[in-house]
Amino acid sequence: MSKIYTITTNEETQTALSSACNALKNGGIIAIPTDTVYGFAALVHDKDAINKLYQIKERSQNKSIAVLLGDAEQAHLAAHEFPAKAQRLAARYWPGALTIIIRKKSDLPDNLTSNDLVGLRIPDHDFTRELIRLTGPLAVTSANHSGEPPAKSVSEFADVLGSHLDLIIDGGPSRGGIPSSVINCETEPAVVLREGAIPAQELLSC
Repeated sequence: MSKIYTITTNEETQTALSSACNALKNGGIIAIPTDTVYGFAALVHDKDAINKLYQIKERSQNKSIAVLLGDAEQAHLAAHEFPAKAQRLAARYWPGALTIIIRKKSDLPDNLTSNDLVGLRIPDHDFTRELIRLTGPLAVTSANHSGEPPAKSVSEFADVLGSHLDLIIDGGPSRGGIPSSVINCETEPAVVLREGAIPAQELLSC
């Protein structure tokens, strides 16, 4: 079982931030809380660590991995450009449960996505945003085996998958518990690929 860090006090939070940064920068995989569900995370430019994400989840390499940002200013680190409709959606729903698919930056690892697109999101979770501001964008996929329900708490994945992780950040039960909605902004019109926490019609009307 990997070490579990709780973040209920400021001292615990600072210790967890430092330990998580070190683990990621050394090629590690960590579990992090978000506003939707728990995720497994690696540095977005660490190709070997991204391969580990696929192995831990037993996930097909044909399925892309999303990128979490600490703030909107980090979008240029992962996106080739940020079209106007993506900007409108981001202004309304970030931080929050919306993954926006746009063209990826050419220097991202080829195993992150199976095409020239990438899904970006800013989570509505203070600890995780602060972590990403320190490390840079993270490649993040839900904390579960592929095909199983995403974990809403550490207890739902720690016993089965915890030994494959370098550390786990326990932020308590996820507030939302529903995966993010996903919208492709590289089509005309935009297409909702997954209706999650935000209704599809609401996104399209925006």
